[in-house]
Amino acid sequence: MIRAFFLSLAQLGDPAIRRVLFRSLAVTLALFAGAGIALWWGVRAALSGWLGAQAGEWSAALIVVVELLAFWLAFRAVAVAVVGLFADDIVAAVEARHYPDRLASARPVPFARGVAMGLGSAGRVIAINLILLPLYIVLLATGVGTAAAFLVVNGWLLARDLGDMVAARHMDRAAMRRWRKATGPARFLLGLAAAALFVVPGVNLLAPVLGASMATHFFHMRRKA
Repeated sequence: MIRAFFLSLAQLGDPAIRRVLFRSLAVTLALFAGAGIALWWGVRAALSGWLGAQAGEWSAALIVVVELLAFWLAFRAVAVAVVGLFADDIVAAVEARHYPDRLASARPVPFARGVAMGLGSAGRVIAINLILLPLYIVLLATGVGTAAAFLVVNGWLLARDLGDMVAARHMDRAAMRRWRKATGPARFLLGLAAAALFVVPGVNLLAPVLGASMATHFFHMRRKA
């Protein structure tokens, strides 16, 4: 996993990787900007209707808290879903440099399937993290429990999402299911490493692209073993 990380980090300067990074960041930030504006006006209107004139005294602070919480919960889901749209470009760039023989036999993932995988990933992340939100809040009292639970849960989710981005180019659905079962514990470590990148400020902007690149190395290294 360490080798996969440093190989991925070294390839961030690759023009194909840079293009995906800039596109995915632009789309992700645009989505959050639009959602943030809509959430601001929506919550403000709801509070005004509920509390009347009293809403103005503390509505801004409440809206900021709600938006920060929503950003924390949704960033990983939206970022991975968006980068999933361009995942084929990342995987192809890594395969072209490190696994040219595998690139020759790869089948590009159809756009519709890529969209479906991205939406499925986002839906799972948002649903499961919302279900576990009360647990995250309770674990705040422990100091580190919330972060640990978030890493474990999202590492487990990312293990599937990132692995599927690569496996879909080389396997049919039945083979992918068998591969998931055979590589479960090792893929969890991949997911955990990617989830850790999402909690580091600044690095989290690179995390989806690094994660997809690491998953490519993981897939091909495991198939060679």
